[in-house]
Formats: sequence, C-alpha cells, structure tokens
Amino acid sequence: MNERFENFTLCINKLYKLVQKIKLIEMKEFDLKAIHVMCLYTLSVYGAMTASELIKHTLEDKAAISRALKLLSERGFINYGADGYNSLIELTERGEEVAKAIGEKAKRAVDAAGGEFTDEQRKNLYECLGIVSERLEEYYKAMAVNENE
Repeated sequence: MNERFENFTLCINKLYKLVQKIKLIEMKEFDLKAIHVMCLYTLSVYGAMTASELIKHTLEDKAAISRALKLLSERGFINYGADGYNSLIELTERGEEVAKAIGEKAKRAVDAAGGEFTDEQRKNLYECLGIVSERLEEYYKAMAVNENE
C-alpha cells in the first residue's frame, strides 16, 4: 500500500473516531450524541439560524439534522417554528447552559490535543488541513462530473 495514503487515511480516520468517542463520553451527563453537540455548539457560536444553515455549518445530512432538532426541541434545548428548514432555530436558556458546557469541554479537548503547539504551529496545521480539504473536494467534484458524463 502507498505509505502516504495509508498514513493520511489512518490518521484522519483515527482523529475522527476519537473526536466522536470524546463527544459521546462528554455528553453522557446530558444524554446527547455527537450530532446534538455540533448543533448546540454551532448555534451558540453563530447564533440563531435555519436548519439549512445548520446543515452547511455542521456538514451533517438533512435527515440527521432533522432528527437531532426534533430531539433537542423535545428536551427543551432549542425553539424553532413549523416552517421546516426555513424556521429560525434558537437556543433556549437550558440550551445555552448546555452549549456553554460543551464549549468548555471542547476547549479542554482541544488543549489536550495540541496544548504544546505554538500559535504558528497551530496556524500551519489548520492551514494545511484546509488546503488538503479544499484539494480533495476539488478532486471529488472532478470525479463526480466525469462519472456523470
């Protein structure tokens, strides 16, 4: 196997799985899953938004967001209208409290992962990951276009 491919895919997969596991453990006290974390966190950072905007920010699929919003609403973490994906979603007071706890837990996790990095190393890491993400997206789009021809 190509060593670069193996190193890249294994590292990315491991990071993703660890982040998901950490979210699950950290949210046990609230009985929430990783997608709920991302919804509450995103709403706390960017403010009220529609489901369509939430999908763009979290990169989750429409059905998963729909299910997550239903549960978050039932548990009193968010309010949103009946206009479907055009309804404005807002955190309730309870949702804001949980979102604040999520932010604190996220900071601890991020500090644990790269607390020794200098600001320059951190900037370079995110810049490199951004470039890789953009290039893979371009590669994927080119493949998808060729597949449809």
